[in-house]
Amino acid sequence: MTTSLSPLGKPRPTEPRLVPVDTISEEVADIFSRGITSGTGEPLNIFKTIAHHPKLLKRFMTYAGFFLNKGVLPVREREIVILRVGWNCQSVYEFGQHTIIGERVGLTMQEITDLTKDIGAVNWSARDRTLIEMCDDLCRDDCVSDATWQLLQTHWNETELVELIMVAGTYRLVSGFLNTMGVELDADTPGWPQ
Repeated sequence: MTTSLSPLGKPRPTEPRLVPVDTISEEVADIFSRGITSGTGEPLNIFKTIAHHPKLLKRFMTYAGFFLNKGVLPVREREIVILRVGWNCQSVYEFGQHTIIGERVGLTMQEITDLTKDIGAVNWSARDRTLIEMCDDLCRDDCVSDATWQLLQTHWNETELVELIMVAGTYRLVSGFLNTMGVELDADTPGWPQ
């Protein structure tokens, strides 16, 4: 197995450690029929990789799908969190997929690119900066600092705070899965911004 280095110098597999399933069982076909496809109509590589464990795929789709379809957070803020976590974890797949979603929900390509920079290098709004600090805290220490928590409480209610931490943690887990499995970008998925 060969590796390459991410933009921050972290080794990542250059090919899948588990090849995405190509023979789709009836159970997996039913899950895929719920619209988890790329722009080409093909199931996304992440889901074809998780499909090695169909029962987990089904439950993961319900759980992770909640954040994307039924969550209480403003979608732009949710995508800032997912993109920053993807960057911090150096998951090109996660960052690429959510570049597409982020643009769809109103993030500019400049904002997406800025999420790969040191927080002090960009003039973020107070809300955006707090989200980025939260992600950086969690990815650095698995705990939001007291100072960041106090800022979070000034902008979001208790329900939103629970969801913010769960979104960040979920996409940290997803990023680790993608990195470890060497999931390849889908044909229509961008890599890191220039």
